[in-house]
Amino acid sequence: MRRYGKHTDEDDIRIRPGRRGSRPRTSIRPKHEDAAPGFVLTVDRGRITCLVDGRTITAMKARELGRKGAVVGDRVAVVGDLSGARDTLARIVRVEERSSVLRRTADDNDPYERVVVANADQLAIVTALADPEPRPRLIDRCLVAAYDAGLEPLLVLTKSDLAPPDTLLETYAPLGVRHVVTDRDELADGAAADRVREFLWGRTTAFVGHSGVGKTTLVNALVPPDRRRATGHVNAVTGRGRHTTTSALALPLPGEVSFPPVPGGGWVIDTPGVRSFGLNHIDPSRVIHAFPDLEPGTDGCPRACGHDEPDCALDSWVADGHADPARLFSLRRLLATRERREGD
Repeated sequence: MRRYGKHTDEDDIRIRPGRRGSRPRTSIRPKHEDAAPGFVLTVDRGRITCLVDGRTITAMKARELGRKGAVVGDRVAVVGDLSGARDTLARIVRVEERSSVLRRTADDNDPYERVVVANADQLAIVTALADPEPRPRLIDRCLVAAYDAGLEPLLVLTKSDLAPPDTLLETYAPLGVRHVVTDRDELADGAAADRVREFLWGRTTAFVGHSGVGKTTLVNALVPPDRRRATGHVNAVTGRGRHTTTSALALPLPGEVSFPPVPGGGWVIDTPGVRSFGLNHIDPSRVIHAFPDLEPGTDGCPRACGHDEPDCALDSWVADGHADPARLFSLRRLLATRERREGD
């Protein structure tokens, strides 16, 4: 049976491609040497908002990145339409090496790490002194995550008009954590924002905290008015805050237009309120680096020492007067949070 007519044309003849397709494959990938540097401001369902040359653009991850994703704070290389005009879309072709990564897991049994932010150098742990009540175990967990990531912690205590901060500050005094105390009146007149801002200049600071502690309200007081986010309230029945911030967002301090931040500017990264902070990914051997007065004493520790064992060398190191016993107690309290629930 004839498949074609008497007067066939070459366009009428179907040619079946080979098994490997008609296009030869190559392992050579473009280097994108002309890609523009960018800074990831937020990520929302696959769409990535970046700052490029002072303009805000929307981009998506290029296929060549594979499973490697971009998170808030990442420095990236971007190609495509960089005009920032409406309905334009660029591509992120490279994620630069990160200087720091703040991670957490859903709980202590969860093997999957979640990157919170990248390239931050400070972690502001925001805690209300009342309404809702402070949760020291959650603070401890955030401190452990900060030390593990190499971030300098900053304890921000809000609502001091409802309860005094003395007891909580006593708990963290041996750790030498910097702190700032604010109340609602100071937040309203701008005095609180001015004091907190002094700790943020020239830095990229990630803000974390339990829902309802006033974290986003404080962030809104720190940034220009056109960058402010929606806020919620504390439930009068449960005493819990409501999640109003659903995704992390990098916001500039007044005068900042570049990344990394210059000495006269800075960036704050507002993150969603947390009700748990899993530490399954934490290695105790990395946390000890945040205690330079105790670290030399670990030379005599057995291999893979958890620093809370009968044969831990830190006990004799402290007993010989090389370090303050309160510092060792604080270290072990922080490490012990990996075996506790936040509400305990």
